[in-house]
Amino acid sequence: MTVDEWSLSSAGADVRSDAGHVCEVDRLLKAVQELSFARTLADIERTVATSARELTGCDGATIVLRDGDMCHYADENAISPLFKGSRFPMDSCIGGWAMVNRSAVVIPDIYDDARIPHAAYRPTFIRSLVMVPIRSLDPVGAIGNYWADEREPSEREVALLQALADATSIAMENVHVYAELEQRVLDRTVELERANEEIQRLSVTDDLTGVGNRRGFYLAAEPALLEARRTNRECVFGFVDVDGLKLVNDEMGHAVGDALIADVASVLRATLHESDLLARMGGDEFAVLVTSSEADPSELRERLLAALQRFNDTTSRPYRISASFGLMRVCATDSGSVDELLARADELMYRQKRARLT
Repeated sequence: MTVDEWSLSSAGADVRSDAGHVCEVDRLLKAVQELSFARTLADIERTVATSARELTGCDGATIVLRDGDMCHYADENAISPLFKGSRFPMDSCIGGWAMVNRSAVVIPDIYDDARIPHAAYRPTFIRSLVMVPIRSLDPVGAIGNYWADEREPSEREVALLQALADATSIAMENVHVYAELEQRVLDRTVELERANEEIQRLSVTDDLTGVGNRRGFYLAAEPALLEARRTNRECVFGFVDVDGLKLVNDEMGHAVGDALIADVASVLRATLHESDLLARMGGDEFAVLVTSSEADPSELRERLLAALQRFNDTTSRPYRISASFGLMRVCATDSGSVDELLARADELMYRQKRARLT
């Protein structure tokens, strides 16, 4: 070979080397970009396992994650299965060595190195390897490349793999931050939903008694009546007036009067079915709507009066609770509005109250 031929051959080798270097850098940049878009640890694992193998043209690559005192071989890309899904003690695998020593390890022949658990590697194709830590300060994992033949990776290959590991550590931190922010958003959303539900509940609930308020009664009664009429069911609509509240307020104070109202509401709520509507319409007045088909005004009135009497017989209060009822049957063909039905029930209640007092 002449000097000129040798020079041309050397120049060609340099060009090929430079071209290969550019290709490797391009692949590394592509991997970094893919890692920047990763939103889960699984995304990172898949990217790293594939990129690590392509960067060096090795026969297999794996990503190892630290799990307490264990090494978790999370994912791999190889010519045949390796250790994916397996967990080994930190002090018995080379991934653990790289993390504990916070440095890359290059092993041209695994069977000449005492750090390798030969029994675990013998069923595999691995003869040579390089393992680099993910994050040099307090490593969280490692990336490994494997070859089927005895081979010593070049400094450039180790540097490429370490650069990938550095990008991986940033991606893992980003995923952690992203997950934390996502959880905060989720928690905040749940809090807002609960707050909105509480606001909604309070907007239809009477503060003193805990039963529905006037607004809540209208919101629930209108669709309940429509459904009863649609299914040809009768209802019982009622108006309840607490007896003796003014006297209690005058003689014992409004705080005791409020307690009396709360007691009446508690007895009414406990006596009615869960599906029945009960609301405090204001002051000492309550409204009731029973939509069950077996509802009967007379039976319901007797049941409520008996419940009030049981309360007086079994509970020590400075007052006795009593109420007047205007309970009426509403046929499915009755098209009266809630306001109209309330007015009729109110009138019925006063008629019965006057009749009882005369």
